[in-house]
Amino acid sequence: MLSPAWLRSFSALAAEGSFTRAADSLALTQAAVSQHIRQIEAQVGPVFIRRPRGVELTPAGQALQAYCEEVERAGRCLASRLSDADALQGIVSMITPGSVGLSTYPKLLDIQSETPGLVIRHRFAPEDDVLKAVLDNRADMGIVSHHPQDERLAVERFCEEALELVVPAGADVEGWDDLVRLGFIDHPDGHAMATRLLSRRYPGKRGLADIPVSGFTNQIGLILEPVARGLGFSVMPRHARRAFARPEAIRVLGADQSVVETLWLIHRAEWDLPRRARHVVDELHRRLAAD
Repeated sequence: MLSPAWLRSFSALAAEGSFTRAADSLALTQAAVSQHIRQIEAQVGPVFIRRPRGVELTPAGQALQAYCEEVERAGRCLASRLSDADALQGIVSMITPGSVGLSTYPKLLDIQSETPGLVIRHRFAPEDDVLKAVLDNRADMGIVSHHPQDERLAVERFCEEALELVVPAGADVEGWDDLVRLGFIDHPDGHAMATRLLSRRYPGKRGLADIPVSGFTNQIGLILEPVARGLGFSVMPRHARRAFARPEAIRVLGADQSVVETLWLIHRAEWDLPRRARHVVDELHRRLAAD
């Protein structure tokens, strides 16, 4: 069993790089820090290589450092859960794909404005980054379009979104060959969205493999700008299309044939969402349903 005091000395030494600085940061003697490290190494083997200018972590030391970081994260989660009894105060962090954020972020700001003491941090990211951020505890929760099969994640239905095929308003675009001629305006989630919609709309076609990419942007609010200028078509959620400032310059091809998909809310399965985060989720549900 590794004593918390030993682990504090280990973490300080790993951070400071010298026994003197580690001892000073902990208000201990060098002898005490050295004793703690000897106790650790008696159980797990050498964790540091001593060099004239400092210390270097061994593989065992790197594993122990990762363990200390896990313990620290668990401590923060415990403190967060124990503080839930207070009120709807503190930080709520959420990460979503850009297309989802266009509709959710203004509502998050409304919720924060109506809830004194609540601080909402929102970040846009592709879906792979959303999953990683939640798994790494860099966000309380995230939203994805695929139901993840990771036992570390709790998953619940969040809402539905309709994917639309958007083309230039003045372009003669009706069928598959017209899309190939026009080209695809890609975005971080564009390939996945277009593959899902086109495979259902045009069964038997190869999909994006047959369509040249005629543009790309990672700014969700700008995706439809090249479409409006006649440079290509794109696939995006309905709420993102509705946010475009020049709706007269675009049109939805087959508006009655949108593909409706489920969005999923994810968070770490090992602990419940803090009460303030659950409040944000419930309010988002209510406001999205009212749209």
